[in-house]
Amino acid sequence: MPCAFVAVMALGGRVGIYGIALPMVETAIALTVAVLGVLVVFEAKVPTVVAATVVGICALFHGHAHGTEQSTMAHAGGYVAGFPGATIVLQLIGIGLTSLRFGRAGHAAARIAGAAVTLVGAALHAG
Repeated sequence: MPCAFVAVMALGGRVGIYGIALPMVETAIALTVAVLGVLVVFEAKVPTVVAATVVGICALFHGHAHGTEQSTMAHAGGYVAGFPGATIVLQLIGIGLTSLRFGRAGHAAARIAGAAVTLVGAALHAG
């Protein structure tokens, strides 16, 4: 899933750079952030196809937002390489932290982080 997220996000970035509009980008981003947070809070086990769909939608809209925000002064190739590169670093940090297995404290921290992400998604949606 992490690799698919980066690939689809890069595709979404290209779509945004080329000026192809997607409907309700900010709303989609806010809702996917909130949904992902809820899935973490409740430790939801979802079928792979559902997870791939949620991740794909999230990545496409996030990438599109990055693409549309590209400055006319920025080099498109470097920009499109930069934001997926930063995402890969963030994913590696997250994967590394979850692999440390902090026991009950880590379990609680993950659920609290999921709740915080849900609240951020709700705040983004509220504007």
